[in-house]
Amino acid sequence: MAYTVNPTPVGPVGSQYCVCKVELSICGQNLLDRDVTSKSDPFCVLFMEINGKWVELDRTETAVNNLNPAFAKKFIIDYHFEEVQKLKFALFDQDKSSMQLYEHDFLGEFSCTLGMIVSSKKITRTLLLGNGKPAGKGMITIAAQELSDNRVITLSMAGRKLDKKDLFGKSDPFLEFYKPGDDGKWMLVHRTEVIKYTLDPVWKPFTVPLVSLCDGDVEKLIKVMCYDYDSDGGHDFIGEFQTSVAKMCEAQDAFPLELECINPKKQKKKKNYKNSGIIVVKSCKITRDFSFLDYILGGCQLMFTVGIDFTASNGNPRDPSSLHYINPMGTNEYLSAIWAVGQIIQDYDSDKMFPALGFGAQLPPDWKVSHEFAINFNPTNPFCSGVEGIVQAYSACLPHIRFYGPTNFSPIINHVARFAAQATQQQTASQYFILLIITDGVISDMDETRHAVVQASKLPMSIIIVGVGNADFAAMEFLDGDSRVLRSYTGEEAVRDIVQFVPFRDFRNAPKETLAKAVLAELPQQVVQYFKHQNLPPINSEPA
Repeated sequence: MAYTVNPTPVGPVGSQYCVCKVELSICGQNLLDRDVTSKSDPFCVLFMEINGKWVELDRTETAVNNLNPAFAKKFIIDYHFEEVQKLKFALFDQDKSSMQLYEHDFLGEFSCTLGMIVSSKKITRTLLLGNGKPAGKGMITIAAQELSDNRVITLSMAGRKLDKKDLFGKSDPFLEFYKPGDDGKWMLVHRTEVIKYTLDPVWKPFTVPLVSLCDGDVEKLIKVMCYDYDSDGGHDFIGEFQTSVAKMCEAQDAFPLELECINPKKQKKKKNYKNSGIIVVKSCKITRDFSFLDYILGGCQLMFTVGIDFTASNGNPRDPSSLHYINPMGTNEYLSAIWAVGQIIQDYDSDKMFPALGFGAQLPPDWKVSHEFAINFNPTNPFCSGVEGIVQAYSACLPHIRFYGPTNFSPIINHVARFAAQATQQQTASQYFILLIITDGVISDMDETRHAVVQASKLPMSIIIVGVGNADFAAMEFLDGDSRVLRSYTGEEAVRDIVQFVPFRDFRNAPKETLAKAVLAELPQQVVQYFKHQNLPPINSEPA
């Protein structure tokens, strides 16, 4: 994940860095009319909150005499799932040619997070004046689109009757693919593996982004060169040809495309020169390599559940040394973890109703121990409204329960897994479940928990564990399969790594955003990995 707060990302950009560019299109409706003799001449300014201050990122063109503008200029923003990216859209009526905003009449503004926009794809909201009242009947519509070209091309290539280049034996052929660079020179894009001792090679199929191969333009000419490999690096040139992706796509499994491999020097010298062999395009397929943002824009909802550890090792919540003690600032490590994760994820769930469950406590009236109870004491409706609702239910339940034990994780994991399993019956990329478990220590039911995680790895589900306090969290590191594959006690392996463990103590003195980044860094990858594994495209995706 890219950890930059400035609008332009710095640092490595690879597959694990989810930096996507989002294009926002802006329309206004029924804007206030500030001009006496004509209609308003509106323009829109985009601000982003950076370090607590609103910073202007960009502005649209001015729409002359128009109270219902659709702006041609788009706003382009780097999208970071694991950050709360606060945006403000302010509309002004242009009065002078000044760049100073106070010189223009204010027509209203709207603030939200980028997460809210991408999770809805398109939103229409009321414009507000500085006093928080509506700006007449003025409305703003914001539509989001991902800018990356996510198409990939898979090519299956072979050769036939290539020129023999080695004195004692045949050739060791490989191919190189080039596209025209900005400087007019050919730029190397891909090199196949070497096939030893043959004039009829069959190379392994390979996949590259379409943008890499031809800048996303299927008509663009690309050059393919064939060489005979030499271990000293002085590879012998066999031949070359030029083609395009559009041409190669004519190849079908039953009807390969044959292209002559030409050596221009030989062609000039020899009158009866035909070619230096044939390169065969056995198949050429363009598909989409969907990103996390594609799934969100396609309508996938992130379903968030919290599991809270109420075991006795946390200490009496009335005692200031307890991990559940709510300090005069109104917070503790449990609440900090709920806020950090919840405030990001809540943007991706349309109804913002989150189940909040507790474990390891004795409950009234009969004081039986429960390992999956609704903290609002309503088992049929454990949902809390937004992150605030979870925080309120948590504070309200503390005086009414007795902290006990043991620390069993598996009931809550299985609880969420049941809902995730139901969601798979729809066979669409519509829901993905996230369980946040906050705990102070050692797991009592390790075998059952390992088994539950291995089973859950087959479902649209991820588990985030935040360890609070100063206990030994070695077992948690074991569940987080970053270093090795997690196995159940039956020997079954997890299909994918779905657990992310973070000790809260590493973030005690860091800005609260850093916890969210660490905890949510792997989540976009896990969502994409699951849906790809199931061959599920985003709900509203276009064919490649």
